Amino acid sequence: MGALTEVEKKLEEPPDRAFLVTPIKRRDRFFDALFRRTTMALAVFSLVLVAAIALSLLWEGRLAFKKFGLPFLWTSVWNPVTDQYGAWVAIYGTVVASLIAIVIAVPVSFGISLFITELAPLWLKRPVSDAIELLAAIPSVIFGMWGLFVLAPLMALDIEPWISAHLGALPLLGFLFSGPPMGIGMLTAGIILAIMIIPIISSVMREVFSLTPVLLKESAFGLGATTWEVAKSVVLPYTRAAVSGAIFLGLGRALGETMAVTFVIGNAHDWSSSLLQPGTTISAVLANEFTEATTPMYKSSLLALGFILFILTFLVLVLAHYLLWRVEKQSGANS
Repeated sequence: MGALTEVEKKLEEPPDRAFLVTPIKRRDRFFDALFRRTTMALAVFSLVLVAAIALSLLWEGRLAFKKFGLPFLWTSVWNPVTDQYGAWVAIYGTVVASLIAIVIAVPVSFGISLFITELAPLWLKRPVSDAIELLAAIPSVIFGMWGLFVLAPLMALDIEPWISAHLGALPLLGFLFSGPPMGIGMLTAGIILAIMIIPIISSVMREVFSLTPVLLKESAFGLGATTWEVAKSVVLPYTRAAVSGAIFLGLGRALGETMAVTFVIGNAHDWSSSLLQPGTTISAVLANEFTEATTPMYKSSLLALGFILFILTFLVLVLAHYLLWRVEKQSGANS
């Protein structure tokens, strides 16, 4: 065949790569920059939203803070008739009910997590995990109704009389269990909260327990350690910060719970050191009385309570995430 013409040579040559690749690279670069700026804007918006909520609560509660000052935090008077308000009873009830929940939920969650990761047979792990996670899907109002109609009568008739009779006479701690058994009160609210935060704490514990290196556990078993000794001496030290983070996450959930606590805590503004007596929490006060706030000072005091609850929950969650971040950083350094 004869020599190819100049036109035919041009047609047989491969296309210019720069002609095809450059526009695609520019387009990808544009969308990548757009995606980066969009995600950054969304992240910054979340921070701005949190700050806006805090500042709006602080601004709306300025009348109460201006009139009562810092004594608003430790004053127990709450009287809408005279427009005198103090946050101590609500703060005390919020903290005490949450601490009761933590004291009950942490050992139970630890036992559940240890059973699922170390002791349960394969056929039982999934049903137990699903049953625990199902608790998190139950609405809080259902827990409140169950607590009011089932748990509260049980507490009043059987549990609290026994507690008052056997623990009320203790030298140092008896005042916590004194008083008539009423069924509704801070102890009942703490039990309800404990049931509600068990899925949160146990799920985090279960995940971090499963991240413990198998070599460490097998070495301990090889030295003759029991399952409890392995959990106490190997698993817990390795996951200490993550377990602490899980506990604080559960505490943050308990601090802000509203409906379930409102059903069973008694909603009384009278301060009592006994766990068997009715009390109230910040969230319960807001749920019960916000529609009744007819004066500016009443409304401002409720919003000031909301700001205090926001700060408490925010600090607890920040501490929890800090502890979890330490775990991730440590695991990354070890790997």
